[in-house]
Amino acid sequence: MRSACSIRVRGIVQGVGFRPFVFRLARARSLAGWVLNGPQGVEIHVEGAEAELGEFIREVETQAPPAAKVASIEVMRAEAQGLREFTIHESSRAARPTVRISPDLPVCEACLKEMFSTGQPRSGYPYINCTNCGPRYTVIERLPYDRPNTSMSPWPMDSYCSAQYQDPSDRRFHAQPIACHLCGPHYYFSRGSEVIREEGAAIDAAARLLCEGSIIAVKGIGGYHLACDAGNTQAVRGLRRRKYRKEKPFALMARDLTAAKKLVRLAPEAELLLESAGRPIVLAPASVELPDVAPDSDELGVMLPYTPLQHLLFANGAPEVLVMTSANRSSEPIAYRDEEALETLNGIADGFLIGERPIVRRVDDSVVRQSPFGPVILRRGRGYAPSAVASLPARRPILAAGADLKNSVTLVVEGQAFVSQHIGDLDHYECLQAFEETIRDLVSMYEAGWGNLTIAHDLHPEYFSTAAASRLNGLNTVAVQHHRAHIASVLAERGELDKHVLGVAFDGTGYGDDGTVWGGEFFAGSVASGFERVAHLRPAMLPGGDAAARFPVQAAAGFLTAIEDLPDLGAAPFQFPSRFAHSVALVRKGFRSFPTTSMGRLFDTAAAMLGFTRESTFEGQAAMWLEHLARGAGTEAQYPFPFDGSQLDFRPLLRAILQDRLSGRPPAPIARAFQRAIAQGLCDAAMALCAARKLDTVVLSGGVFQNNLLLEDIREILSGEPLEVWINHAVPPNDGGISLGQAAMAAMASK
Repeated sequence: MRSACSIRVRGIVQGVGFRPFVFRLARARSLAGWVLNGPQGVEIHVEGAEAELGEFIREVETQAPPAAKVASIEVMRAEAQGLREFTIHESSRAARPTVRISPDLPVCEACLKEMFSTGQPRSGYPYINCTNCGPRYTVIERLPYDRPNTSMSPWPMDSYCSAQYQDPSDRRFHAQPIACHLCGPHYYFSRGSEVIREEGAAIDAAARLLCEGSIIAVKGIGGYHLACDAGNTQAVRGLRRRKYRKEKPFALMARDLTAAKKLVRLAPEAELLLESAGRPIVLAPASVELPDVAPDSDELGVMLPYTPLQHLLFANGAPEVLVMTSANRSSEPIAYRDEEALETLNGIADGFLIGERPIVRRVDDSVVRQSPFGPVILRRGRGYAPSAVASLPARRPILAAGADLKNSVTLVVEGQAFVSQHIGDLDHYECLQAFEETIRDLVSMYEAGWGNLTIAHDLHPEYFSTAAASRLNGLNTVAVQHHRAHIASVLAERGELDKHVLGVAFDGTGYGDDGTVWGGEFFAGSVASGFERVAHLRPAMLPGGDAAARFPVQAAAGFLTAIEDLPDLGAAPFQFPSRFAHSVALVRKGFRSFPTTSMGRLFDTAAAMLGFTRESTFEGQAAMWLEHLARGAGTEAQYPFPFDGSQLDFRPLLRAILQDRLSGRPPAPIARAFQRAIAQGLCDAAMALCAARKLDTVVLSGGVFQNNLLLEDIREILSGEPLEVWINHAVPPNDGGISLGQAAMAAMASK
C-alpha cells in the first residue's frame, strides 16, 4: 500500500544543505515527492511504502546536516498523488517568512583541502564554499534563501559550477553561493595608486606587507578587519594610535590551534568553543605577555581563521599571529562597504585587500568565554546572529529596541525571537544609523509589517533607543525597566517564563521605577507574573551623572562621602586628582548629584581606591583592571559586606579598604578581598531572600557578571547550598541581551 506524508521542518534548515539532504534520503529509499524552502522552514511531501516512510522521517530527525539546527518537525498524513520521483521544487512565498536564517559558517575541511590542492578549478580561490560552509546571513538580501536573493546574484554560474549545483551526489548540490575562478567574484589589492588585480599576487602582497609591519584592511564576511603582526610592537602601537584606541584589548587571529595554544591556556571547553561552528573570539588566560595587545589584562582574545582568504593569507607567509580587529575608528561601527572602508580607513590602513562580493549587512566577530557556569557570549555577532534564541507567546510581532550601550534589537515573529547582531553604543551617530538600518533590515526580512508591531523599549525616557522607538509606526509601545529585562533575558532563553526565581541584576546604570539610577538589584517573581524589587545595594550619590562612568574617582566621591572621618585622599597612598574634591563638593551641595544603587560604580570606587585614578578609555575598564589585579592574590582577608534584609551596605567594605591601604597592605590582596566580599554579600542576600520566599533558583544577569572571578567565587560559596544558579548563555549578560528580555516582558504583557 502506498502512503503519503506532509512534513514541515522548522529551525535553521535553509542554506545548510537541508534540501539536498532530504533529496538524497528520499532517493535512497525509493520514495517520491518533493522538497522546497517555504516561508516557515522546509516543506516536504513524500509518498511510498509505509515502512520506508517511517525510516525516512526518523532519518530526517536524527541525521540532519552538521550546520542545521532542527527546532521542530511536524508530520501530517496526506493524500498520495501518484508521483514517480523525488524532486526539489522552487521556493514558496505563500506566507510571511518565519524561517530561521543560518549564521555565517566557517570554511569546511573539504573545501580547504580542495583549495590547497593543485590542479583543481578552485585551487587558491578565496570564495570557495559548499552546502556545508560559507556565508549565509551576510549575503542574504531577502528570504527565501535562493541565489537570486543573495549578493551572489551578479555572478551567474558557469557550466562547471552549474553541473555541481545540479548533481544530487555532489556536496555543492543547491549550494547558493557556489562560484569558481572563472565565474565568481575575486579579491584585489589596493595601495595608493597601485592596484594588483591578479588574485594570487594580491594575497601575496598583503601577506608580505603584514610581515614588514604594515597595517592592512582585509575584507571579511561581515565587514573589514584591520590586521597587523601581533609580534611587531611598532605595528601594534601604530594601529592603536591611528585607530584612536588607547587601551582596549585587540583580538588576535592565530594561524591554527597549535599557534593559539602558544598564546592562551585552553581548557577543553574553551578549545571546543574556539573550534565551534561560530568560530568566535575566545577569551582565555594568557600564556604570553603582549602588553600592547591587551594592557592590564591576564586574558587574550583569540580566534582561528574562518574564511578561505584568511587561510590563504597564513599559507602565503603572513605572521602566524595577527591582530585582527574591527575596521573602524574607535567607537564607530565596523566598515563593511568598499567605498566606506576606503574613505573611513584612509590614514589607518597602509593597504586594502578588497573582495568584489558585496556584504549585505555588517556583522562583527562574536566574543565568548568559558565561565564557571558554562559558556558566556560577551558580544553576539558572526556565527551566532541572527539565530532564534527563544520561543515567546506572542500573537503579534514584537520589536524590542534594546538599550543604548552594546545595543542589539530583537524581532519576534510567530513566537520566534530573532536577536540581531551586536550594533554598538548609540551615543555615536554612526551606531545610531546602524541601529535604524538593522531594524529596517529585520522588519523587512521577516515582513513583520510596521502597523502590526508592538514596540518594546527601555524605561529611560532619554535613551536614544527609546526616542527611536517612539518614532516607529507601531501598533503600541511597552516600556520595560532595564534590570527586569536583564533577568527576563535569562528566563526567556531557557523557556522558563512562568518560573519564580530570585533575580540579581548588577550593572553600571539603568533607569529605575523611582527615576533614580539603579544597578545593584534583587527581584523576586517571574516573567509571567512580573518582578518585585525586594532588595538592592545601599544608595550612594552619583556626582555628574553619566560622566561618573568615565572617571572612577568621580564615582568614588559619591560612595566615600557616606563614610565619616575620611582621610586626605589627595595624599599618599591614594593620590586622588582634583576631580575627586570637586565631585565631593557637588555631592555636599546637592548639585547635579543623583541617588544610585549601581554595583558597577562600586567596583569603580574600589578601583580608584587601589590606584586606577585616571579616566577610563572604554566601558568597564576600571572593573577589568580590578579583576586583573585581584587575580594575583589569595583570599586571606574577609571584608564585611552586610545584608540587613533589604540592603547590602557598602560602608563597612569601603572602610576596610581604607584601613588596609593606610596600613600599607598591597593593592592586589585588597582587590581580591573586595571581590570575595561582593560575592559573599550577594550569596548571603540571595540565600536569605530565597529562604524567605521558598525559591530554589538564582538568576544572575548584568554587565558585572562578565567578571569571571566573581562567578568563580559565587559558585564556590553556593556549592553546598540547595540553590540553582542560572546565567545568560544565548545572549550576553551585558546590555547586548536587554532586547530579548524586553521582548519577553512585552510578550507576557500583551497576552
